[in-house]
Amino acid sequence: MSSRFHLQPLLDLAQTRTDEAARKLGELIAGERSVEQKLKQLEDYRQEYHERFMQAVRDGIGPEAWRNFTAFIGRLDDAIAMQRSIVEQSRAQTAQGQQSWLDQRNRLKAFDTLSQRHQAGVSRSEARQEQKLTDEHAARRSRQDDDA
Repeated sequence: MSSRFHLQPLLDLAQTRTDEAARKLGELIAGERSVEQKLKQLEDYRQEYHERFMQAVRDGIGPEAWRNFTAFIGRLDDAIAMQRSIVEQSRAQTAQGQQSWLDQRNRLKAFDTLSQRHQAGVSRSEARQEQKLTDEHAARRSRQDDDA
């Protein structure tokens, strides 16, 4: 049995692709966290601005200021809706990246299993060859002892 694993280039390629998928998944997770943080900031700012608006209403506010407050809150609501959509897209991309990483990892495991089986076969073959040499040596020695 040849000691060289014939599928080693495929094992190496699977390792490279798994590493790349893991790197990309890390980037996707970081991106997802970033867009979620931006959404939270927008929601917090909207809440804070709404509270200021309510305080202004209690203190007495003119029609122009009322329009400005409500228009700005409307723009914030639009930005929040857009950011929620971005967050959902990011989550979908992260899930897809995770699946890609899992697929690559499974391929790598399969090639690694084949490599281990190959190496075990090589070890068994070497052990048999060594045992054969030991047996031949013992037989020669036994014959020499018998001849003496």
